[in-house]
Amino acid sequence: MIPEIETKNQAEIEAFQNNLLQKHIAYLIEKSPFYQRKFKSENIQADTIQTTDDLLKISVTTKTDLQLYNDDFLCVPKHEILDYATTSGTLGDPVTFGLTDNDLERLAYNEMLSFQCAGVQKGDLVQLMTTIDRRFMAGLAYFLGLRKLGAGIVRVGAGVPPLQWDSILRYQPKYLIAVPSFLLKVIEYAEENNIDYKNSSVKGVICIGEALRTTSLQPTLLANRIREKWNIDLYSTYASTEMSAAFTECDQFAGGHHHPELIITEILDDAGNRVKDGELGELVITTLGVEAMPLLRFKTGDLVRKHTTVCPCGRTTYRLGPVEGRKQQMIKYKGTTLYPPAMHDAVAHFKEVKLHLIEISSNEIGTDEIVIRLFATDTSDEFSAKLKDYFRARLRVTPQIVFEDELTLQKIIFDPLIRKPLTFIDKR
Repeated sequence: MIPEIETKNQAEIEAFQNNLLQKHIAYLIEKSPFYQRKFKSENIQADTIQTTDDLLKISVTTKTDLQLYNDDFLCVPKHEILDYATTSGTLGDPVTFGLTDNDLERLAYNEMLSFQCAGVQKGDLVQLMTTIDRRFMAGLAYFLGLRKLGAGIVRVGAGVPPLQWDSILRYQPKYLIAVPSFLLKVIEYAEENNIDYKNSSVKGVICIGEALRTTSLQPTLLANRIREKWNIDLYSTYASTEMSAAFTECDQFAGGHHHPELIITEILDDAGNRVKDGELGELVITTLGVEAMPLLRFKTGDLVRKHTTVCPCGRTTYRLGPVEGRKQQMIKYKGTTLYPPAMHDAVAHFKEVKLHLIEISSNEIGTDEIVIRLFATDTSDEFSAKLKDYFRARLRVTPQIVFEDELTLQKIIFDPLIRKPLTFIDKR
């Protein structure tokens, strides 16, 4: 069931969002200490912001703002907070997001829409291969959304391929929720243990944390590697704790759909101007309907493109392509600008590589150095040369290649104190 607003024309969607934005501004004026100060200093009145175009009259909110003034974003008494989630902060300490009962209901609604986008229906069984603890909003959101949709849930958690297969074979889920690169380990375990995974119950995977699409919305090398082995549908998603919303692909696999009732987005260039549709820029978001910690013009740091061609699925909403890089993770290497996602995809080309970790540091002359630490089945000089040649041809850079043993990399990449696999470290 597609919400009616997601099938309207662009003028109707814009008018709908303008109405929600006016309510959002009024709520911030009444409830938010942080935005009360911002509006006073920038002379923003209740009637200053009438349309989404008027948002340009307000300065952006940054991750540093959240870090320094975390409690001032809270719009409700703390006794109304029912759940606490955290995200890593730019200054080191985590940023806390509190959610009220209404926020949890909104989160469930968002994820229900996302799962419906990917084709999940009431009565389907879905295996959750990510953590639901450690103050991780996403895992909780998946559970709430599936429950609201009326789908069954198998809460296995992250890692442990034997347990994943025990649950798949025992309960017969139709969908998985997983980090894409982990699927390669699931496949590898199945092959080593004579599990007929190609004829399992699994028909699709809602993928999180890693890009499945290129700039032109074609499958990445990682997506192709998975599908070469296992002919299942891979749905890409994009979300964050700050936005409390998600952009998830439909069966056209052409970017994650926008839900106008939940979020307003802008895509800006370095000067703060909005880029044209299809051009790369930094995503700036305004949350709609959030009660405890609503945000206005929050700079995510994520570089994305907006795709506005009409989707055959019936939705008229635009779609966001993959995160092509992050502002803080831009690497300048001998005249070439690149971002980690492109390097991760290049590594994924080589089936010999089982684990990898990209490290960036600055040398004595102030330029970036790239080291890729690998656990691979081939550690020969010839394979190292092949890796470097591929990087040189694809990305116009030649990183340093260091082979490591499996245990050493596993301890870093799968740090129990970190909720997601750590495959990029910036030492600059």
